[in-house]
Amino acid sequence: MASTVEELQKDLEEVKVLLEKATRKRVRDALTAEKSKIETEIKNKMQQKSQRKAELMENEKPAAVVAPITTGYTVKISNYGWDQSDKFVKIYITLTGVHQVPAENVQVHFTERSFDLLVKNLNGKSYSMIVNNLLKPISVEGSSKKIKTDTVLILCRKKAENTRWDYLTQVEKECKEKEKPSYDTETDPSEGLMNVLKKIYEDGDDDMKRTINKAWVESREKQAKGDTEF
Repeated sequence: MASTVEELQKDLEEVKVLLEKATRKRVRDALTAEKSKIETEIKNKMQQKSQRKAELMENEKPAAVVAPITTGYTVKISNYGWDQSDKFVKIYITLTGVHQVPAENVQVHFTERSFDLLVKNLNGKSYSMIVNNLLKPISVEGSSKKIKTDTVLILCRKKAENTRWDYLTQVEKECKEKEKPSYDTETDPSEGLMNVLKKIYEDGDDDMKRTINKAWVESREKQAKGDTEF
């Protein structure tokens, strides 16, 4: 079960307390890596919350006035958000006024492992986005687009339903996995932290074990008194 932002923040507090007490370089390096991992997950969850909030509020946005202008140059779209359900991978692209252009001006072409979007004549420009090497195959027939207020929603139908995509593309997966430390796990971050400390403790000498024990006890005492800061 995924951690909530509140649980992740508690994990982050404990890592920071342990970092204050730890003196061994190996212990500090491991804790620093874990701290960065938890901070990244908090950031991702906050972005997901913001995206959901934006979707709920989209009907409250005032309609933008877009004058008919002839198409000029093409702008490459690089910013987007994505989410998923059991059946779909959903890509959200924010384009102010896109709901006011003719539906035929918004074109999406799907293949089994890619999609490309072209929006014509929006504020005098065209906008394009190409995503290749999707993490897993999609159904071309089952995929589609929806135009919402200031947003294009691309729905990629998963060929294998009820499977989770950890990344949108194969390239993203390879880049992120290279950044992971060798002791990284697929478990909950709090469990990962415990596994990291356990491994260091078991492999360490007496000095290292004393350092970890001391830091652990002091962090617990500090938390019990309500002295931790976040």
